[in-house]
Amino acid sequence: MEERKDTAAVQKMRVDRAASSLCMAYLLIAFFAFGLAALAGVLQGLVRGGMVTLPGGINYYQLLTAHGVLMGLVFTTFFIIGFLISGVARTTGGALTPGSLRLGWIGWALMTVGTLIGVVTILRNDASVLYTFYAPMKASPYFYIGTALLVVGSWIAGIGIIASYRAWRKRNPGKTSPLFSFMAVATIVLWFIATIGVAVSVVFLLIPWSFGWVDRVNVLLTRTLFWYFGHPLVYFWLMPAYIAWYVNIPRIIGGKLFSDALARLAFLLLILFSIPVGFHHQLTEPGVSADWKFVHVILTFAVVIPTLMTAFSLFAVFETTGRAKGAKGLFGWFAVLPWKDVRFFAPMIGMLAFIPAGAGGIINASNQLNQVVHNTIWVTGHFHLTAATSVTLTFFGVSYWLIPALTGRTLTAGINRLGILQTVLWTIGMLIMSGSMHYLGLMGAPRRTAYTTYGDSAAALGWMPYHQLMAIGGVLLFLAAALMVGIVIYLAFFAPKGMTEYPIGEEAAGALATPRILERWPVWIGISVFLILIAYGMPIMDQVTHVPPGSPPIRTW
Repeated sequence: MEERKDTAAVQKMRVDRAASSLCMAYLLIAFFAFGLAALAGVLQGLVRGGMVTLPGGINYYQLLTAHGVLMGLVFTTFFIIGFLISGVARTTGGALTPGSLRLGWIGWALMTVGTLIGVVTILRNDASVLYTFYAPMKASPYFYIGTALLVVGSWIAGIGIIASYRAWRKRNPGKTSPLFSFMAVATIVLWFIATIGVAVSVVFLLIPWSFGWVDRVNVLLTRTLFWYFGHPLVYFWLMPAYIAWYVNIPRIIGGKLFSDALARLAFLLLILFSIPVGFHHQLTEPGVSADWKFVHVILTFAVVIPTLMTAFSLFAVFETTGRAKGAKGLFGWFAVLPWKDVRFFAPMIGMLAFIPAGAGGIINASNQLNQVVHNTIWVTGHFHLTAATSVTLTFFGVSYWLIPALTGRTLTAGINRLGILQTVLWTIGMLIMSGSMHYLGLMGAPRRTAYTTYGDSAAALGWMPYHQLMAIGGVLLFLAAALMVGIVIYLAFFAPKGMTEYPIGEEAAGALATPRILERWPVWIGISVFLILIAYGMPIMDQVTHVPPGSPPIRTW
């Protein structure tokens, strides 16, 4: 009888073998892209700092495009889909439905083919249009086709995630769904709505234009549709990190989730407020009225609400857990948290980095302050604090337990210590690089430029020490990235065999019941569509009906 209980407990911890194989396929592609992106990134930093000269056949903007696309689109999307699939499988019974499994593999295949097509065009120097690939610079049409396949593949995998969630709800009528599964669906819903913009731009504007089927393209419309997608993309990265913070970290530290209802509401508010805000990226854009920019700025600041809800919930978990372990005094609980456990340490550093990252976001979205930092390397520094620190460190922390859980291996004490070192190295490198970027931006240094002294301008020469400091930070980041890739390979293939728990936190006793309205998806999706129509309906209609002259394809390299 006791043995049967132990077997049931083990099964409860596991994701079944078929789902685990699918998830690992996504994670391995993710970290392969991450390694290539890190190499492109360090070379890019060394070139901008004037510390190396690239050999013939490779240019700075080629590296810039490769780094941005591989890190910002490929690494994140593959990792997120793999992570979400694993959590949905784990919390809905350990296995995916057969249909979800098939959709997951179809999505993986399309995403992988799309990635390969995109990478080949970048390596051939036929797509040096940067991560923000809107017009008028033109890439090879196959770059856009690769991007479309990546997005479509993620849609198919996302449908599989939703199908497993719906199957659980049919089996459990009237019950509140597992929090991880709910959050996974919320993330996919946001992704579906957000990627409509880039899909329309790529399929109906950029591909015909790049093939030469039309002579000119509406530049303003391609930019608007990109940023309709580009800002919620940040929340597509952040929401899985939030899932780890809300659901997995409490279990890792031996605590309880503060409030299931608060967590669900925060995710629904992220869907509502993170999409109709793209014009705050276009505050200096001609052709968009100041009134509509003001509406988008207001909605941008509304995203602060679910962010603060998340911060409150997480630190409530940390304090209650610490005090339950005997911590005394106002901040004694902070000291008893498991700082020597990389599964907690890496995401916690990411959480702390989100404080200055969020403050920088408020500056970027403020109309007056944006005029100072717009199109400077300050924006790149902010981006690296959010995506490359808060999100990426959380993904690292997740990997330390997720990969062993999926492969039937264990995180050894030695790899845990190596992970702490990797996290510290990444954090120091990012502080140096991102800090230099922020300072250079305030000095007026532009983003997206290779090494230049602008004819030995005194101002530009004054920037160079900070560019070199930025490159030094990039070298530290590359070393940390190489270490992380090595750790991933070890955990996937060489770590000792054993059982690793898939940590799913439980709600604290006495928490308020979760209102059923929070799982009425038609209501929340309907409100989101309504807000999007208000924020984008008239401006896009104006851009379509009052078409500017348009631009022919431009190739600057």
